[in-house]
Amino acid sequence: MDLAAFDYELPSECIAQHPWEPRDQARLFVYHRITKQVTHALVRDLPSFLNAGDLLVANASRVVPARLRGKKHSGGAAEALLLEKVEGGSACYRALVGCRGKLRVGLELEFEGEVASQLEAKASMSSPDAAPSNHRLRLAAKIIELGERGEVILEFDSEISPYAIGEMPLPPYIHRSAPEREDVERYQTLFSRTRTPEPSATHFANTVGSVAAPTAGLHFTEALLQALAAKSIEHEKVLLHVGPGTFRPLDVETLRRGELHEESFEISQKTSDAIARARRRGGRVVAIGTTTTRVLESQAQGEGLVRAGCGATKIFLYPGYRFRVVDALLTNFHLPRSSLLLLVAAFAGREEILECYAQAIREGYRFYSYGDAMLIL
Repeated sequence: MDLAAFDYELPSECIAQHPWEPRDQARLFVYHRITKQVTHALVRDLPSFLNAGDLLVANASRVVPARLRGKKHSGGAAEALLLEKVEGGSACYRALVGCRGKLRVGLELEFEGEVASQLEAKASMSSPDAAPSNHRLRLAAKIIELGERGEVILEFDSEISPYAIGEMPLPPYIHRSAPEREDVERYQTLFSRTRTPEPSATHFANTVGSVAAPTAGLHFTEALLQALAAKSIEHEKVLLHVGPGTFRPLDVETLRRGELHEESFEISQKTSDAIARARRRGGRVVAIGTTTTRVLESQAQGEGLVRAGCGATKIFLYPGYRFRVVDALLTNFHLPRSSLLLLVAAFAGREEILECYAQAIREGYRFYSYGDAMLIL
């Protein structure tokens, strides 16, 4: 594959900087794969494009406050993005660190942020979104190991969770010096508000949530779910914790391997059974987002069904892939040359999706995390 074939020009003013209010007021670009027909609507109109008996499936992962701000021991500014707790290390975390100068083993850092109390800070792994107060806390850390692609192992000198002083990790194309009050609420999906029970599988032992939102789910409101239910359209959840690979551009090595970054997932028996019932009644499986699509296709089995269970997936969906579970896809507009764009191109066709994107730009649609949505039928 030539990644240049998945490039497009996007004016900066098309990149959404703030979310829609209400969420389901976002625009909806509807593309019919068979007829090539395009319809312009709003997300709140979603029930009119689906049929009774269809099943929506969403990613219920919650974004954790994974971005830390601080400084090097020598005084220069530093940031860290926490990825996961290191197995066997009581206060060690895999992270991406940004600062001036070369990263090295032994580099000392200090991070600072607000917490409600030290007791709540210790509990933040189970409740990372606890309401903060004016109490500020400093946590010292040092790099004890260098990994691939800029990753390091940070060892903190305290048992207090560093997530207690973290910020919402907004993507770099949302231009903020720091997250605003609205971001804390609006960069979480409705599906993540009810916390998913902690899985027993070891795949989740060190991962507490996502470092980026499963953005297609950001468009849903309680009113929209009620409207869907009134038309006998059900919804269920899967879980996939979004990792740093979401931000990374594709490279030759990724294309050669045919695998993406590893991400932990879970499909409950309840969701698996709901998909089976939808198949029996002739309903479609509508994936809410690319992360949900990766989970469902990773666990596909015969006749459009899925296996329940936990695991880690590296599945890379690109043009030529034949989808086994997902019949329709609700998604946002994605970055050029990204694995997410290739997934959508695999579902709708490369030329077709790029033409849709060009039309969306002409029509003034908003792109990326806080932007508008696209429904591919």
